[in-house]
Amino acid sequence: MRIGIDMMGGDYAPQEAVKGVAQYLQSSTAMPVTLIGDEQQVKYLLAAEPFIDTPDVVRIVDAPEVIGMQEHATRALKEKTNSSIAKGFKLLASGEIDAFISAGNTGAMMVGTFYSIKSIEGVLRPTISTIIPKLDGSFSLLLDVGLNADCKAENLLQFAILGSLYARHILQIEDPKVGLVNIGEEEGKGNLLAQAAYPLLKASDQIHFLGNIEGRDILQGGADVMVCEGFTGNVILKMAESLYDVASHRNLGQDEYFRRFHYENYGGTPILGVSKPVIIGHGISEAPAFRNMIILAQKMLESDLLGKMKATFEALGA
Repeated sequence: MRIGIDMMGGDYAPQEAVKGVAQYLQSSTAMPVTLIGDEQQVKYLLAAEPFIDTPDVVRIVDAPEVIGMQEHATRALKEKTNSSIAKGFKLLASGEIDAFISAGNTGAMMVGTFYSIKSIEGVLRPTISTIIPKLDGSFSLLLDVGLNADCKAENLLQFAILGSLYARHILQIEDPKVGLVNIGEEEGKGNLLAQAAYPLLKASDQIHFLGNIEGRDILQGGADVMVCEGFTGNVILKMAESLYDVASHRNLGQDEYFRRFHYENYGGTPILGVSKPVIIGHGISEAPAFRNMIILAQKMLESDLLGKMKATFEALGA
């Protein structure tokens, strides 16, 4: 298995991407990596970094073009075929790499994912999630956080199934409990979407459904997997990300709880529901974020998370 990394994506690329890769490669359990970017720059920067280098561990694929953060995603992918993102998806689709990571243009990553690799059969809409720290030191998962601003009840049920599998096999939560983000705990609460989703979640034998959770439960650990449509989820995500900045401004940045809101701890978010691991990072990612994205990709591959997701949806469709 081999992990592909876009070395040119992000505000501080390729320097921070190279540092993150080198940090990852210091581990004796590191997987082979393919570094996709300007070969001359990557080689020069990598030569200055200490890491464990054994034969076939590091491969560099030259990709001299860069898709800027503000470029039109579809047009850029078509016109810049030698860009790190375009070449990364080509390698992923052909099987030359088994996972792809980038902190570059989010739109291009989304378009590349849906045009280059298939969704898992039976998944109506892939989703993206985020980790939410709990007060007790554990974590919960929130999804969707921006990919699907408008949803149907069936989408929320599938998000719950995908999120439960992720929580079980990546977050190591043995029996993840699912909550539906709502404006009240009672079964009849919420808008039309929440009211339609509740009975589907309640009837599913694929998840452990707790019922509705309110906004006050999100940071206090009301559930292990929290589902909502992407509009609500993105608002919650951006608010949660701001907590670390607020805490830092208030000289609380070293508080154990608030430090866990720093995005670098998690690196990026995977697109769940597609057939191969694709992980999207923050544009401002620095070395720790790149290292943690690669570690997440390794966990997804070693746990065969996508194989388990495929098997689950195959059984549901049988």
